[in-house]
Amino acid sequence: MSEETDPAAGLLRDAAREVADIGVVIQEAARHATAALTDRAVLGSVSRAPSAGCRAGRTLVRALTGGQGLGHALVGGRLGTLAGKLGAMAGAESLAVRVMAVSLRLRIAAVTRTHPELADDPLLVRLIEAAAADRDLEAIRALRALLKDRGAVRTLSGLAPVFGEVLALRALLDENPLNDTAAWLIATGQGYASADPILGLSNRAVAVLDTGEGAARRIELTAAESARLSAEGTLLGFLRNIDAIGTTGRMLIQSVQGPDGTTRHVVHAPGMRTGRPDNDSPQDLLGAFSSAVLDSNPYSRALAKAVADYGLPHGAELALIGHSAGGAAIMNLAQDAEFCARYSVTHVVAVGSPVDFKKPADPHTWIASVTNQHDIIPTLDGQGAGGCFDLHPDWYTVDYRDSTHLFPLCHSIERYLANLADDLPEERAVIDGRLAPYHGPVVRAQAYRLYDRVPYPEGFPFLTVPTHPVDTPRGTVELPIRCQDGSALTAYFAVEPDAARRLLRGTGLGPAVQMRDRAVVVVRACWNRRTSLGGYRELHLGVVVPDPWRPGSLRVWPDLLRDADRRCSGDVLAGSVVDSAGVHDLTRTLWGGESYLAPMEFELTAGTAHIAVGGLRDRVLTLDGPLGLGFPARDRDLVTYTSRNGTTLRSCVRTEGRCRIHPMPRVRLDVGQNTHPFARRLRELGLDGERPALCVSVTSRRSLRDAAVPVQTT
Repeated sequence: MSEETDPAAGLLRDAAREVADIGVVIQEAARHATAALTDRAVLGSVSRAPSAGCRAGRTLVRALTGGQGLGHALVGGRLGTLAGKLGAMAGAESLAVRVMAVSLRLRIAAVTRTHPELADDPLLVRLIEAAAADRDLEAIRALRALLKDRGAVRTLSGLAPVFGEVLALRALLDENPLNDTAAWLIATGQGYASADPILGLSNRAVAVLDTGEGAARRIELTAAESARLSAEGTLLGFLRNIDAIGTTGRMLIQSVQGPDGTTRHVVHAPGMRTGRPDNDSPQDLLGAFSSAVLDSNPYSRALAKAVADYGLPHGAELALIGHSAGGAAIMNLAQDAEFCARYSVTHVVAVGSPVDFKKPADPHTWIASVTNQHDIIPTLDGQGAGGCFDLHPDWYTVDYRDSTHLFPLCHSIERYLANLADDLPEERAVIDGRLAPYHGPVVRAQAYRLYDRVPYPEGFPFLTVPTHPVDTPRGTVELPIRCQDGSALTAYFAVEPDAARRLLRGTGLGPAVQMRDRAVVVVRACWNRRTSLGGYRELHLGVVVPDPWRPGSLRVWPDLLRDADRRCSGDVLAGSVVDSAGVHDLTRTLWGGESYLAPMEFELTAGTAHIAVGGLRDRVLTLDGPLGLGFPARDRDLVTYTSRNGTTLRSCVRTEGRCRIHPMPRVRLDVGQNTHPFARRLRELGLDGERPALCVSVTSRRSLRDAAVPVQTT
């Protein structure tokens, strides 16, 4: 293979040329320095001839700092450091930088020899060569071409084997002094990268944003998840447990009865949870970053809280198994001297994790690190798989490569499982051999949900209210009914006043609120996913009425916007439908009015709605279509009036959530062609085929609903 087709040969050629240039520089600097120091007219004559002394000083300064000498070598102290940074910004390179750049080029050439896919990809070759030659503009163009052709994921996957070297090389050769320290740490392997090697932003300054004392709460796994848990203690079994738990903000502790009859315990720590970069879970993106660069963070502290809650005796033997950010978190736990004084951490197995600069508190703890050389995540601390430094000769390190180069596939726990099961039998046998004390039947298991800090009680403070029992035909019910998670769609229609008047006849309430000589009627559909009565869907038809005691008041519209405890106006319920038999039986007892039992469909997104009542053959109604433009607002409480045995009842639903107001909705209400009383009432109002004048949607809310109370309106 010629130098033109072999990138490694080209890099080696450039490195050799640079070494020769460095030799010339050293010789020239030595010549200048020797000339200055051996000049008889200079030596011993500084006091007699100040000009000669100045010439000697200038010659030495040129030898030490000139571009043809040893480079900008001023170091030490504040002034020396400032001078060095200013020199770097001005483009002056020191001999040390040039030597380290040659070292990094040689490393890239060596990795290219062992990773032929790097040499076979012309776009990668172009980027690596431009970075190695300090051609910034060409490097940027090459990176843009890579991203355009491959996307960010495939670009990172391809660069993974030389990712650290390329970053360090660029940081050393650019004119940004803020990333120099990080470049030297990456290049020398003396510590984790203290800053971003691109811009020089402090990694620790970012990581400390991940705050919290850590917390853990016991949870029960689903039947399907529990069935996937391993019943025997083995390396693959432990990793399959992590796969079963998933990146869901949870962890698992198992107790295993070993071959000697001793019960030992295994902590399983999954990787980063998907979602927002910073949420209430320590497994978020910020938590994954802080796990890599800090010695303690909310993730490791939450793991410690889970172990404490599990109730292990003092001195209990523990094995810590983690993947990705979970591997870094368990290493932080193994570094905690207080934790290791309470329990005996015997084994740590980190898979696909940035743990190069972590050290267990107990020197007897056996450490295994398994990394795929195309996995970017282990490089977060500045040292990736395939590095040239043997940072932990006492660890068992499995540093391998397989045919799966695409990130994040090569980082997934499923891929590591497949590699260990099929491609790395000898390595798996070594780790399993060391884990032999943990081989045996699982005698106990407990899952935990982890938090950055102690979570509020569910629904706090809105749903944290006094409750009271109420006897009903269905038994005792605890009121108010508390909905932890629900959604709703409210559609306002304009109908003929006479049609609304007929619905209000005999209620003692009214007249209906009017808008442009039309009465306002509301159709409200709710899906109460999690309530103290279970999940159920419901739909209400009502006529909007003003204050029953002041029906002529002009303040009806402001009153409709008040909270329930200060509102007099509301909806007169003309009928409702629920899809739960239990709730249907309670409706007349607790709230009054006519209620029907029927199946319901409810789908609501930010832009569309689909509500259907009844089956396919006996459809009562559908409310379906796009909602259109929406404006954010606070969800409003509901006030409803019904009647029972001639008595007016008033009930309130207090809500908490954010809604969207849609002034030009495109949904349409279609009424089924059957004799259902609810469908007949909708047709009497003339709503079949009509579009609402206004819709209010809320995709997530909480609510409190108490029993209706009688009020005297006459």
